[in-house]
Amino acid sequence: GLGGYLMANKTNGKAQEEKLFRAAKLGNADELRRLLADKSVDPNCRHALGWTPLHVAAISGHGDCVLALLEAGADIDAGDEFSNVYQMAREKQLHSLEVLVVREDEFSNRLSNRASFRGCTALHYAVLTDDTKLVKTLLEKGADPTLANDQNHLPADYSRNPVMRKLLKEYTDEHNKKRKQREAEERRRFPLEQRVKQVIVGQEGAIALVAATIRRKELGWFDDEHPLVFLFLGSSGIGKTELAKQMAEYLHGGSTGRSSSGGKGFIRLDMSEYQEKHEVAKLIGSPPGYVGHDDGGQLTQRLRECPNAVVLLDEVDKAHPDVLTVLLQLFDEGRLTDGKGRTVVCKDAIFVMTSNLASEEIAQHATDLRRDAELLALQRQSLQPSSVAEEVSIRSDFKERVVRPILKRQFRRDEFLGRINEIVYFLPFSRKELTVLVTRELEGWTRRAKDKHGIELTWERRVVELLADGYNVHYGARSVKHEVERQVVNRLAEAHEKQLLDSGCAVHLVVEDSDDGGPARIALLVRPKSHRNMELDLPLSNTAPLGGS
Repeated sequence: GLGGYLMANKTNGKAQEEKLFRAAKLGNADELRRLLADKSVDPNCRHALGWTPLHVAAISGHGDCVLALLEAGADIDAGDEFSNVYQMAREKQLHSLEVLVVREDEFSNRLSNRASFRGCTALHYAVLTDDTKLVKTLLEKGADPTLANDQNHLPADYSRNPVMRKLLKEYTDEHNKKRKQREAEERRRFPLEQRVKQVIVGQEGAIALVAATIRRKELGWFDDEHPLVFLFLGSSGIGKTELAKQMAEYLHGGSTGRSSSGGKGFIRLDMSEYQEKHEVAKLIGSPPGYVGHDDGGQLTQRLRECPNAVVLLDEVDKAHPDVLTVLLQLFDEGRLTDGKGRTVVCKDAIFVMTSNLASEEIAQHATDLRRDAELLALQRQSLQPSSVAEEVSIRSDFKERVVRPILKRQFRRDEFLGRINEIVYFLPFSRKELTVLVTRELEGWTRRAKDKHGIELTWERRVVELLADGYNVHYGARSVKHEVERQVVNRLAEAHEKQLLDSGCAVHLVVEDSDDGGPARIALLVRPKSHRNMELDLPLSNTAPLGGS
């Protein structure tokens, strides 16, 4: 039973914690300070059922104890891990009556047994006690009024006291103002373009267009009656999904936990799962009387939790036309009615649709542009024609003459295309970008080889060029990853299996030309601890197709 938990605490030198909880419960601030002064007890310790001493002091209304705990370093925004009596009983494998008795005796007997309190902060509990003075104390000490519990309720949601609600609103507004100032300053110091280029290779034009549009929206130079809508076009594996993720990271901080957007700022929906007419209900929820009515829609439910989320609609061209009708309403009005008749307002959301439509045409057009740029550079006797070829962009006449008819044929509605703010084109990788991709992939395996096997991995320049030749425009960066695994990692694994690679050895990758005119291949030069050189000629195929072995 729970007594076992408490006995275990005592036998493990945790008896001081029990005294701390008791002092917080009884309001004995002097005893609490004495216990905290000798540093033998952690002010952030947790009860076996999940709460902290600060939670106890707050729900008991003892302001002096709250101050003493905060002075000792208690986390003012720590969330309670106690859900409800019955769930905790299941989790701890206890009888619910045992949990109920301890909750009432050692925490509070004024709270509902069935309501969930997981994620509640000291501020939540101070509001529940209707103690305006204590609420003000916590706010003045820096408690965050914008933190929601696991039920997505803010502290203000529990207050019926108009004076307290006004106080909470003032601090919430001030907190949001300061947060926006911090975020704006962070964005000035570390703009979206700079962040994205750390993880995405190439796509300079796409990144610049998206960043400019986001900046326009953030600074208020945008129609705030409609959500922002992008359509990302291009082949697979060239950064469309990753750029959408980086947008969410940039706008929501990639945070997780109980913050207002925490972990909910990025919504990803695979639109290939909405190919049938009846699957519209999965998006907005089933109407009354149908299965799943109480569950809510996959899109509407999550937008209700975070109305300013970045929503990725992957492979939108595969969705049923009725789904596109729902999306059109969403894009046009910035609101949507779910299966329960509730309106979800999401004018601040950003929708990113991705598609492989016209990817062949876009790839060919980009290849032609790069070839023309190189020829022009050579005619002008430029010493670096490849650098000129990096700066290509899709021509307007190509967009109207080739791409737009393809989109119109697929979506069939001009008004749908008309609600897209920006169509963003993702181009195949240039030769220079491919070498960057290969180098990054090799560097990743270098770290793994060192961390897992104690092996130093290096390579000559020709290795990068040979691996870059394995690029397949249809698979994008994935084909580069596959080529490195096939030509390098497979050889390392086979050598390891044959006990030819010892911890502490160094492996240098070189390109070995064939004597009979066949394709070049990658060989391993191993320098063991004894500095004895040997060449490993491992018979692994260099001509396997993508996806082969």
